[in-house]
Amino acid sequence: MDLGLKNKVALVTAGSTGLGLATALELAREGAKVMICGRTLSSLTQAAVHITQITGNSSVAYCQTDLSDNQQIEALITQTVVYFGGLDILITNTGGLPSGNFLTLTTDDWEKGINLILMSATRLIYAGLPYLKQSQVGSILTVTSVAAKQPIPGLLLSNVLRPAVLGLTKCLSQELGAQNIRVNSILPGWTATEHLQEILHIKAERNQTNYETEVGKIAQTIPLGRLAQPEEFAKTATFLVSPAASYINGAMLQVDGGNYQGLI
Repeated sequence: MDLGLKNKVALVTAGSTGLGLATALELAREGAKVMICGRTLSSLTQAAVHITQITGNSSVAYCQTDLSDNQQIEALITQTVVYFGGLDILITNTGGLPSGNFLTLTTDDWEKGINLILMSATRLIYAGLPYLKQSQVGSILTVTSVAAKQPIPGLLLSNVLRPAVLGLTKCLSQELGAQNIRVNSILPGWTATEHLQEILHIKAERNQTNYETEVGKIAQTIPLGRLAQPEEFAKTATFLVSPAASYINGAMLQVDGGNYQGLI
């Protein structure tokens, strides 16, 4: 299937590692022009080279950006438009939140979490909207978590803040649909990223087990019996933002192997 992404301009935030990198790689493979951002310049450089080497697509650029800083977000959008001549696709992806429960988290943790998860998406959309309106295939994809629908023990910040992004997504899908801009969200479950590997190694040390044991515990809760691979998430995200999904708007799609147990 031709997804219709050739020469479309896509911005993937937090695109130097994990789900962001996998998605940027898949978009480039489909012929899109891809801008990635992240905090660490060396990681961004390596990621851009990796994407180009794997896909043969030389239309890959990067911009060092702190998504908690509004001025840097505006500069990122401007640089994307100047470099590639427009913006068709905006994928608002961020790093993870610290674990904890109500009594172990501080008000500072909450403020940082709100700024990183909710406000970064909001600011990115505000900054990108004038250019998305000029696109014939404007698409926004927020990356949240299955925790937005089914709370995960020990991840209070994610359980509270991810649903707020879903609320933003659904409202914007109604407000922007008339301007031919689709807004959807993708909710990854347990995915074998570097970040999850770090978390599970720490958990194994705390539980006096090993990494494989902790992976096995999670896999037992998933109907498909395994963790997702980043490229499985990326293929779904790439389809959702593409013109091939032109009538999908306001969707909240889990990519979790059936882990979410609710009916809707």
